[in-house]
Amino acid sequence: MNIRSIEPRDIDAILAIQSTCPEIAQWTIGDYDRVVGGEMVGWVAVEGGQTSGFLVARRVVSDLEILNFAVRPGARRQGVGTSLFREVLKWGRVMQAETAILEVRSSNFAALHFYERHDFRVSSRRPRYYTGPVDDALLLTAVLG
Repeated sequence: MNIRSIEPRDIDAILAIQSTCPEIAQWTIGDYDRVVGGEMVGWVAVEGGQTSGFLVARRVVSDLEILNFAVRPGARRQGVGTSLFREVLKWGRVMQAETAILEVRSSNFAALHFYERHDFRVSSRRPRYYTGPVDDALLLTAVLG
């Protein structure tokens, strides 16, 4: 598996993965153009010429904020997400971020379990934050250090 920075040629594959994951943020081509343009950072996991997953983040003051993250359904539970996660956390430490933060739907139990295995803990709840369907958002944090 190759983990590398998102390039313009990756956007169609990222949008295809995103379309199979209604629980994540549904970004536009323009949003991913901003990643490629350097407003945020992002990585893709590529195996056998096929994009298996992606992750987008940014540094905000002393925080690493994970903004969007998904693994193609057929590639889950094969280390793709963990590899992407290790890459972003390594980047956060290099950028001297103190805390990593992310939001997740309270009903996304698979994601919550994944994040807990990577030392993220629920720090707050935003009731009825998501629509379609209505769901609470959980803010998760982890100390980088």
